[in-house]
Formats: sequence, C-alpha cells, structure tokens
Amino acid sequence: MTDELIAAARVSKAWPFEEARKVLRRYPDGRKADGQPVLFETGYGPSGLPHIGTFQEVLRTTLVRRAFESLIGARPEDGRTRLVAFSDDLDGLRKVPDNVPQQDMLTRHLGQPLSRIPDPFDAGHGSFAGHNNAMLRQFLDRFGFDYEFVSATQQYESGTFDAALRQVLRRWDAIMDIMLPTLREERRQTYAPVLPVSPTTGRVLQVPVEVVDAEAGLIRFTDENGSVVEQSALGGMAKCQWKVDWAMRWVALGVDYEMYGKDLTDSGVQSGRIAEALGGRKPDGLIYELFLDQNGEKISKSKGNGLTIEEWLTYGSEESLGYYIFPNPKSAKQLHAGVIPRAVDDYWQSRALLSEQPLDKQLGNPVWHLARANGGWSGAEAPGAGDTLPVTYALLLNLVGVLGAGAAPDAVWSYLRSYVPDAGAATHPALASLVERAVSFNRDFVAPTLRKRAPTASEAQALRALDKVLAAAEPGVSAEELQTQIYEIGKREEYGFSSLRDWFRALYETLLGSAQGPRMGSFIALYGVENSRALIAEALTRVD
Repeated sequence: MTDELIAAARVSKAWPFEEARKVLRRYPDGRKADGQPVLFETGYGPSGLPHIGTFQEVLRTTLVRRAFESLIGARPEDGRTRLVAFSDDLDGLRKVPDNVPQQDMLTRHLGQPLSRIPDPFDAGHGSFAGHNNAMLRQFLDRFGFDYEFVSATQQYESGTFDAALRQVLRRWDAIMDIMLPTLREERRQTYAPVLPVSPTTGRVLQVPVEVVDAEAGLIRFTDENGSVVEQSALGGMAKCQWKVDWAMRWVALGVDYEMYGKDLTDSGVQSGRIAEALGGRKPDGLIYELFLDQNGEKISKSKGNGLTIEEWLTYGSEESLGYYIFPNPKSAKQLHAGVIPRAVDDYWQSRALLSEQPLDKQLGNPVWHLARANGGWSGAEAPGAGDTLPVTYALLLNLVGVLGAGAAPDAVWSYLRSYVPDAGAATHPALASLVERAVSFNRDFVAPTLRKRAPTASEAQALRALDKVLAAAEPGVSAEELQTQIYEIGKREEYGFSSLRDWFRALYETLLGSAQGPRMGSFIALYGVENSRALIAEALTRVD
C-alpha cells in the first residue's frame, strides 16, 4: 500500500471513502483497543428468496471495508477488518411469500422460526431459512466476497448470545422506556423486548413477558393454550424483538459499521438508543435509498417483484451488476432487465478510462472499487490500457435483434469475425460471455416486442439516398466513413429532419424496430453493407 494511495484516499470524495472516514474517526489509529478486527456487518432476513437488494448491501459494505483498509494502509490479507453476513433466521414467519412452492405447508408453519420450517423446495437444505441462506451464500461466493456467514439460530442456540440476552433482561425497564412511546396503544399492551418460543407449538410469540430472574435468564409468559409458562430465555428458547435484536447483535458481536435502507431509519435510531442502554455503541453507517421495480414500487421479497441475482446474470455480467449498484447509494434506482445493457457498456467504458486516469480520478472510478472488492489487485495500479470490448453490448444486441428470435451464438460470431479479425471465445472471453447473454436478452425481451414501423415519404427518400451510398461503398469501408455519410444525409434540408436525432430515430425504428440504437456506421460495418441494404429494401416495402 503506497503512501500516495493513502494520501489520495484520505481526501477522495468517492462515497466509499467518505463512509470509511466515519470508521476512521471511530478508530483514529485504525485499530480497536482490544486488538480485534474492525467489524463490518450486513443483515439479511431469509423470509423470502434473496434478491439484488440483498446482494447490494454486501457489495456496498465491502466497498466501504476496502476503502477503510486503504485509509489505514492495510491489505485484505492483513486481517485488520472482518465482514459478517448475518441471517436473522430465528425470526418467526409472518407472511407466506407469493413466489415459493408449498404455500399450504408454509401457512401451517406461520409464526415458527424460519430455521425450523421445512424447506418448501425440498432441496436438501433442512429448512426454509437454510434454502434461502444457501442461495445468498452461493452468489456471494461466486462473486468472491470475503465474508463470514453468521446464523442467528446458531448464535442463540449455542449460547453465544446468552450474555447479551442477560443484559437485555437486566436493562428491561430502560428498553421499555425507549420503545413504548414509539408504539400504538394496542401494541403497547403486548410488547416485550424478548419473544419467547412456545414450548407447545414452537411459534415465536408476541406476548407480554415478565422477567423472573435476569441472571438466570428466566422469564414468565402465558402460552397459546392459556397456561402460564416459566422458562429460560437462553439457548434458543427465545429471541429478541426486532429492534432490540438488532441492538443486541451490535453489542454482542462488536459491530462497527452497518448500512441499512431508508425504510429502517426510525428502527436505526431506536436500536442505537437500545445499544447504548445495553452498554454498547451504535455502529457507524449509511442510510441508502431502496431499489424500485419498473413500476416505481419498492422491491419486496414476499412479492418477488425484483430481479433475482440469477436473472441479472442471465443477461449481464457480474461486473455490470456491481457497476449499476455502485453510484449514488442515497438515490433510488429502478431495477429491471431494461437497465442491464447500459450497465454493461458503462462498466466497460469506465474500465477503459481507468488506466489513463491520475490516481485521484481512479479513486472515483467505480471500476477501481469493484476490482478491489473481492481482494483483487490491491495497489494503485489499474487494468492495462486498451482493456475494453471490441464492440459494445448495445451494438451486439442490435446485431442479434436483426438476426431474429432464433439467432444462435455461432451466427453472431460469423458477423463479428468480419468486424473483429481475431474474434473468438479464446481471444475475447468477455465478449463470448456477452454473446450468449445477448442471445438470451433478445429472445426474452427484444424479439417479443420488436415492431418495425413503415417509413414516412420523406424518410423513405432518405433511406434510398443511404442505399445509394452503400451501393457505391468500397469494400472494407470503415465505420467512421459510413457514419460521416449517414450524418450528411440527415443534414439535407430536402428530407425535412429537424435534427440529426430525428434521422437516427427513423433509422432505428424502421430498420431495427427500436426507439434507440447504436452508431449506425458501426452497425453497418458489423452487419455488412449488403445485409444492411437488404434491411433498407425490406423497410421500403412497407411504404404506403
């Protein structure tokens, strides 16, 4: 780690460094007094299938963690930091998600801990929570994150949380003083900081609780069958109420940084006060805006209205997912398949710029942070110059679009070889993965909605002019030469285009069936002059 990098990181305005400086103010020497690693945490409730909203929290927290290491001159292998991915899998199931099988079985288990409900997918994971936890870990491992997975069930049942639970019982009145003013009158009547697990039904109960002996961990409550039960709150026989659980976890594990969504703003305030009541300290963190679906609605695990991680990776790369998540965490983002192509191309554009940028600009480039997220190159160096794709993903999608819904990767490569002499999976592995994804994206989203409109009379004249230019083009004409000729046609007053944008929109809508498209010179060079003339001829047949 160079002194130059440390100095640049300390003044960088990139949001991961701004967040990391919060932790540095917490520990100016970059170390805890007890010598333990600085602990970053992410939380996950496995009541539904994990989606990208879950993944983004791990990624963003990792970016802050790596930024903090840069501030203190540490490398990932130094062990100066830890990242815990915590699953609240002892929570009771409150609602059956719409997007999982065996709805009737899950309904019968409402109220029971997620880790004690059978796996509705029958996938051998032991429980509903086990299945969802496995899905999350599978992708975190695929991306290469350095994290420790921690299960609430394991922490409670093993007794790891017992000391902190006793402290909750000791500070019962103080916690009630914090929580009761925030609750409706009806909820106040049943609220308790600890939720006992019924000895008869196994459900997590929302009932009044009396502390019998804080040191022994004994509580008293009325069970679902009306009997008064006195039992231990330790060893998995109870769990803390949500906001208390969050605070207890911070204190028990010694969490120093945790970000959370805007919808948990009030919870964060109350949990912070409870953490102080327990003798601890609220972690530093970022409150981020939520992802929205294409209709502008909040993504929900129970509705399943967001993209899954696997869906993104069907159409875009891992890097593009990280790139889309990186910017402006305090601004809401729509999350649907339509954002993927732009994210892929923006990633590669930023990657190509990286090696040419001075260090202070590199630290603001998302690619710099993403490359370090999973322990990649750790100095100030950047990927080599010219590290880019030979064609954009948008151009690739347009090529696949004109080839049709049944386009096969081999057909795409045959066109690519005329444009990129050494095109092949061995020489361009990143492009090879995008060819497969472009075929999938076209099949699922483009081909079903593709509609090429008829040119207007003036547009038809311009298309005929373009056809003449192509007919006279020399073999091997460059994309730039073609682009210049296309510009010149669009500027002619006789065709009546108010701007070049209108001319290009006409080309996209009549030739490609899309409202947006690539640089047409590049597309014609890729697709071929004669093939492009055939597109023009086909469009002209639709003229009234």
